[in-house]
Amino acid sequence: MKITEIRIQLMGEERLKAFASVTFDDSFVVRNMKIVQGGKGVFLCMPSRKLPDGSHKDMVHPINQDFRKYLEENIIKAYQEELAKKPSSGIPSEPEDKGPDTIEACLPVADK
Repeated sequence: MKITEIRIQLMGEERLKAFASVTFDDSFVVRNMKIVQGGKGVFLCMPSRKLPDGSHKDMVHPINQDFRKYLEENIIKAYQEELAKKPSSGIPSEPEDKGPDTIEACLPVADK
């Protein structure tokens, strides 16, 4: 499966840096992946939904580590390229937050 398009929507919030939509093989798209700032840099969160018990479950996710790495590297690269295009947008390119790199960082703020 090859990535054929990546679209980045910059958010510029303290933790939530951007949303990504990724098209695979010009045939299948996954929307609402989040690029989140953690203590060691930005990382990728899969789209998730809130369950009745209040927990969250990923709606889609990579099955193996190789594909996860491929996906994350390409999306983070596209994010960095998008940042480079808009240096005067007021969206900082350097992280200010040093929070943990955990699944909790992927959850909406109201749900933490």
